[in-house]
Order: sequence, then structure tokens, then C-alpha cells
Amino acid sequence: MAVNPKTNRKQQILECLASMLETSPGQRITTAKLAADVGVSEAALYRHFPSKARMFEGLIDFIEESIFSRINLILTDHKEALVRCHHILHVLLVFAERNPGMCRILSGDALMGENERLRARVNQFFEKLESQFKQVLRERKLREGKGFTINELALANIIVAFAEGKISQYVRSSFAKKPSDDFNEQWQFLMASK
Repeated sequence: MAVNPKTNRKQQILECLASMLETSPGQRITTAKLAADVGVSEAALYRHFPSKARMFEGLIDFIEESIFSRINLILTDHKEALVRCHHILHVLLVFAERNPGMCRILSGDALMGENERLRARVNQFFEKLESQFKQVLRERKLREGKGFTINELALANIIVAFAEGKISQYVRSSFAKKPSDDFNEQWQFLMASK
């Protein structure tokens, strides 16, 4: 089977952009710098992506696909609500840890001065994640006959806010303070009043 060089170049551009986001924290990535790192002209970048915003959207697509495909596996493999939530949150934090450049996108750090629709896409990602937690937590009553001392909507929001905080902390610490550090202990504390 023949390999499509256009697809490979697109992938190379996205990988290079993610790498630059990781190695240049706090710096804005220009298409000129990106083209130089990829080893192509700026015009060649635009043959693969009509705008820099589309390049960022390609990375957001990757984040969504990576996280939500893993969530689907977790939902298939585990039936207990708190186990599902624990695994979903852990997957997100480990993904963030292994992809520091993507964290700059998720925290909004890399999107400063970029197209507003990119920030809207990241907001949609976190809203979709929160909806997933809400669904899992609501199903607990039906599947396990157990409720929570706090309503499911508020608890889902706390879990997502915790994840966003850990991701932002990782970016602020120049990727030194890992999102998964102390996760199990923190999870137990979060769920102590379940």
C-alpha cells in the first residue's frame, strides 16, 4: 500500500507544532518559525493547512480523539461509576503529562492572540468531558443504587475543574509539576464525601 506523502507532511507539521509548543513555553509560534523547523517554506505549510488556526484545530482533533476513544474503552471495560471516573480522570492527566505541548492548548496558554474559535473548541472539549462525567455519575443511581452527598452536576464540575487546575499548574511550572503527581491520594480526598 502506497504511503500518501501529503498526509505524512500534515502529520509532520502537527508533530513539529506540538514539539515547538513544548520546547518554547510562553512564546508565540509563528508560521515562519514552524516552516523553518519543518524544513519547508511558509507557502508549503499553507498547501497543507489553509491557516495557522487549522493547524491548532488539527492538534485539538488529536486531543479529542485520543481522550474520547480511551473513555469509550473505559466505559466498556468498567461498570462501577467511581472506577470509571477515576480512570477517565487519570487518562486525561497522564495524556497531559505525556503531551506537554498539548497542555498549552488545553490551558489556553498557546491560544493567546490566536483565532477565538480555537478557545471555543477547547471550551467544547471540557464541556463534553464534564457531560461525560455527569452521565457516569447519574448512572450510578441506576446501576448501583447509590447517590452522592452532592448533586452529580456539581461533582462533575469539581472533577473537571480539578483536571483543568492540574493541567494549568503543569504549564505554569514549565512542565515540572506533573499532573498525575499525588493523583490517587487527591482522588481519595475528592471522593471522601461521596
